[in-house]
Amino acid sequence: MSKSLSKLCEEKHFNSFYLHHVQALSNFAYYKCGDKAQALDLVQDAFAKVWENCAQVDFNKAKSYVFTTVNNLFLNVVRHQKVVLSYAKASPYLDKTNLNPEYLLEEEEFKKKLQSVITGLSDEQREVFLLNRIEDKKYREIAELLNISQKTVEKRMSGALKALREKLDDVNI
Repeated sequence: MSKSLSKLCEEKHFNSFYLHHVQALSNFAYYKCGDKAQALDLVQDAFAKVWENCAQVDFNKAKSYVFTTVNNLFLNVVRHQKVVLSYAKASPYLDKTNLNPEYLLEEEEFKKKLQSVITGLSDEQREVFLLNRIEDKKYREIAELLNISQKTVEKRMSGALKALREKLDDVNI
């Protein structure tokens, strides 16, 4: 391990790095999301990722890494909100008063299970799945957007669909 990589894994260097960048990163996160509590969550998650990956992050590039991480975490939150909004938009005027209470309970359980399964996908699979199924992007567009090959997009989507099928197979709706 090179000296510049190992420095970040030393607690005193990490603490110094944290103290030096936490305010600017908090401001950046707040600018992105407009919510102080959410900004704090994003910053803490980003520093946790830096700590988890300290052996792979070059100390000289750590600032860029942590800012990019906050941005990516924020984009994941936005994608999740799009999923929630698109679902709400899909059935805004559905009259649920005439539906069987047992059906409504099963539907709610299915939604929770689906959300849990989507959350359980790897970041790469979830990103490709949501871009394709929620934002209606084609595999080619996703590949260009993420700067990966179309085959990689296909493989990630296949893995996501397989996981969804396996985990939702026992749901009887």
